[in-house]
Order: sequence, then structure tokens, then C-alpha cells
Amino acid sequence: MRWVAALLAAILASVAVAGCGGDGAEPGASREATLVLDFQPNAVHAGIYSALERGFYRDAGIDLRVQEPSASTDAPKLLEAGRAEFAILDIHDLGLARERGLDVVGITPIVQRPLAAVLVDPADVHRPRDLEGRKVGVTGLPSDDAVLDSVLQADGADPEAVDRVTIGFNAVASLAAGRVDAATAFWNAEGVELKRQGIPIGAFRVDDYGAPRYPELVLVTSRELIEREPDLTASMAEATARGYRFAVSNYRSGAGSGSSLSDLLAGTSGLDRDVQRNQLDALMAAHAFEPAGRFDPKALSAWGRWDVAHGILDARPDLQATFDLGD
Repeated sequence: MRWVAALLAAILASVAVAGCGGDGAEPGASREATLVLDFQPNAVHAGIYSALERGFYRDAGIDLRVQEPSASTDAPKLLEAGRAEFAILDIHDLGLARERGLDVVGITPIVQRPLAAVLVDPADVHRPRDLEGRKVGVTGLPSDDAVLDSVLQADGADPEAVDRVTIGFNAVASLAAGRVDAATAFWNAEGVELKRQGIPIGAFRVDDYGAPRYPELVLVTSRELIEREPDLTASMAEATARGYRFAVSNYRSGAGSGSSLSDLLAGTSGLDRDVQRNQLDALMAAHAFEPAGRFDPKALSAWGRWDVAHGILDARPDLQATFDLGD
């Protein structure tokens, strides 16, 4: 009967191996995962690249691949289909994805304040009310109109009194050439680039004019992945937050943007060091990454009200369903 006992032992051993990890991975092996960015790599992603370069994801058991978006990328659909585990989304896009019925969830903030602004020539426009009767460029996205309306209304201006011109994502060229008197854009990107070109520029940041200080960018995953692999999603959120805590503490310690900037440049190709340094300096000066890794429920609630009031969302989102707010 020894051969029977040996056969049974072999069968039990094979079952045990098949049951380990659920995906056939070796015990202790890193879990492969894909993160889809919201845009081409730039200074807002510095904490992610610090986490990559310094092994924070590896320490968390994650073998992370960062994927740049393409023109056809629909990150929420990739998450729902299981073709990517994580993505960075603009918070308005997260709300819109959920209204389309996609069960995606924000698990940690990336940028803790709005980046949207109305950029102006400070020599001609001193306050939002001065834009009445002037030409203002917008991309054509609903969130752009919301930003412009909020800025104008906060100063008592009539949003209908400006001449809106759709310029796509050409705010820098349009403002530099004087084709518009103002344009909605990101103060940390287009605003910094215009200054780098020596063009005087002022910025009416939307959270200074009517909007709450909501997190502009959010790390997102699917509800299905949270329920199936809670350790993975929690580890991803913490490793990402650790990367941003490093970037901030490194900067505040007097090292400037050197180390986190170097991490970004080392993990990408084709980025201009001076451009990214200027963008990172602007983000750090605005405390845009602080506090890293923690949602503010009050700010999220105010964001939901603001998005509905300005026509971005149809109804206020269920915060508990939309974000992982912990216990």
C-alpha cells in the first residue's frame, strides 16, 4: 500500500501548490500590475517615479509597469475590463465614469488641490471682472466652462459677458500670439511654460475663486479588484503615498527638486529638466501634494456640490462608493 500513500501525498501536494496565491505565482513573488497615467509623464507624477526608483512598490510586493495614455485610452474601461489594475484620473472624470455605470474607486489622492485656472495678461486683466467683453479660450471640455464660470461669478462678473472661443489644448500658443485675452489651462503646466518663455502671465486659480480645494488627480482602481485583492490595492495606495511623502520631505529638507526630479527623469525619456524643475517648484510652492495619501471627506463633499452646481455631474456622488475613505 506504500504506492497508494505516495500517490495520495503527491495529489495533496499538487492541490496545495495550485491553491497558493490563486494566480499560480510563487509564494513571496511580486504581483505584476499596470498603472495608466492621465497624461504623458510630468512633474505631477514625481512621487510615482520616486516610488519606482527607490523600490517602494517593490517593497510592497508590486512589480509595477507604468503606461502612458494614448489618444484612444479610456482608463476606466481598461480598469473595468481588467486590462489595467490602476489608473490616474482627473477627479471630474472619476465622477463622470461612475455616472456612466463604471464601478471605479479612488484609493488615494495624487494632487491635493485644483490645477485649473484662468490665465491672463496681468497688464490688462487685474481681476476676473475685467474679462467681461474680452475673448477667452476654452478647450471645449465641460470642466473648462465650469472653471471659467466659477472664476467670473466669484468676482461678480457675468459669465455670459465673455466671448468664449474653443482653442483645444493650445492655450500657450493662443496666449503667446495674443489670439485670446485669457484662457483656461493648468497653472502648473501652461502657466509655468508661459513664464519660462518670458511672457508675463497671471493666474486666477479656481480654488481661489469659488471652487473648493478638491484633489485634482486621484489614483483609481476597480471595485472588483479591491474586493478580490484588497492587500494589493492597499499596498499600491500606501507605496504611492510613500513616494509623494518622500518627494515632499526631500524638497522641504533643502535638497530642492533634485532627488524627486532626478527620479522622474531617470524613469522616463524625452523630458526637459528645466521645464520639469519649474513645474515641480510651482507644485511644491503650492503644497499641491500635501497631505500625501489622505482624502479629506469635507473637501470631497464640497467638490461634489461644486461639480453639480456647474453642470459637470448630474447628481452629487456617493462619497463612500466613489472613494476609499477607510474606516
